[in-house]
Amino acid sequence: MLVAGFLSSALILPAIAAVFPSGGPGYWGKGHGHMGGKTNLYVSSYVGTVTTLSLSGTNLDITSSVPCAQNASWLTFDSQDRILYCLDEGLVVPNGTVHSYSVAKDGKLTPIEEKTTISGPVNGVLYDKHDGKQGYALAHYTGSAVSVWSVDEKGSLDNVQDIFFTLPHPGPNPSRQDAPHEHEAILDPTKKYILVPDLGADLVRVFCYDPETFKLTAHEPLHAKAGSGPRHAAFWVNKGKTYMYLVAELGVTVTAYEVTYVKEGGLSFKEIEVSNTFGGAPIPDGAAPAEIQVSPDQRFIVISNRNDSSFFLPNFDPKNKTAEPSDSLATFALKEDGTLDFHGLAPAGGSFPRQFSLNGDGSLVGVGLQFSSRVVVIERDIKTGVIGKIVAHVPLPGQITCVVWDEQ
Repeated sequence: MLVAGFLSSALILPAIAAVFPSGGPGYWGKGHGHMGGKTNLYVSSYVGTVTTLSLSGTNLDITSSVPCAQNASWLTFDSQDRILYCLDEGLVVPNGTVHSYSVAKDGKLTPIEEKTTISGPVNGVLYDKHDGKQGYALAHYTGSAVSVWSVDEKGSLDNVQDIFFTLPHPGPNPSRQDAPHEHEAILDPTKKYILVPDLGADLVRVFCYDPETFKLTAHEPLHAKAGSGPRHAAFWVNKGKTYMYLVAELGVTVTAYEVTYVKEGGLSFKEIEVSNTFGGAPIPDGAAPAEIQVSPDQRFIVISNRNDSSFFLPNFDPKNKTAEPSDSLATFALKEDGTLDFHGLAPAGGSFPRQFSLNGDGSLVGVGLQFSSRVVVIERDIKTGVIGKIVAHVPLPGQITCVVWDEQ
């Protein structure tokens, strides 16, 4: 059943059993009590749409779709003001765009505003909400930049700052590191700093911000391993200590750092562990990790691996008997000292899990499968961290780029 034999059966077989609990036509499962309510998910796609999905039991249904722009790449949901922001990467035009939508209780999206921005926005984070406004920092991959926006509770967008970066020469991987490539913007646990992994420059840029204007000021960055290509990161706080876990796309690694706060401002990073995202097993040719999240109970991290084809799944089309390759989701337990304990791989439900989101209690994983043009919802055992069977799925047009939850 496996495409590659690089993992032991002790790790793989429990995951296979979880995905296929009974075999045959009913292998997708029957649902459980925690799925009794109705939940919406919002999904962006490179066909230029944002789609609302309704999850009820094992039913995942398309309820509406609105345009974003041709290369919709990222969604940020403000559940308090019920505003959804969609970033358009602008791969076929000279610029990107930022879009805002009001979100009704039933998940219907109503466009509010669209603004032009630097090319290549692929990620964004909201921060410092006060007096009806908040900041929105965007990472621009092709634009080699970070932009800052002021957004209000009605979804109005105002650009307040653009910061551009350059490289004196290409990095060790010149085809991917020809220029700075900002890939994510996240908040630290104190919500006073914004960090931006830069895949092209092998940096994690660190910024503080002005609470009045939302403008960013740079601090000393983290210098990652040359050629590693930092992509996404996540924080964990345990017993008064802060840790950061950095996924490097080109190096196929996750690196644990102990983080301390510098009195004069900024962050200091001490590397404590490096592992590949397959728990130390051989890396499949072409594999590239993408997303990382800490579970809501702060006990595990989950990382998506693309292009590893670690599993075969029965075809999602019941009329097609050809098995379908699936990439993987890796689970690591968080240890007291900040290091990681690899727990194994589980099928991601298809090809290229570019992004995934855990729901509020961590019992479900919504996965956006870029090259399978599919969204799947997978059960996850909160106590053990084991990612199990697929309980719902739906095909969508185009390459899926982002999935976010709306649990009311």
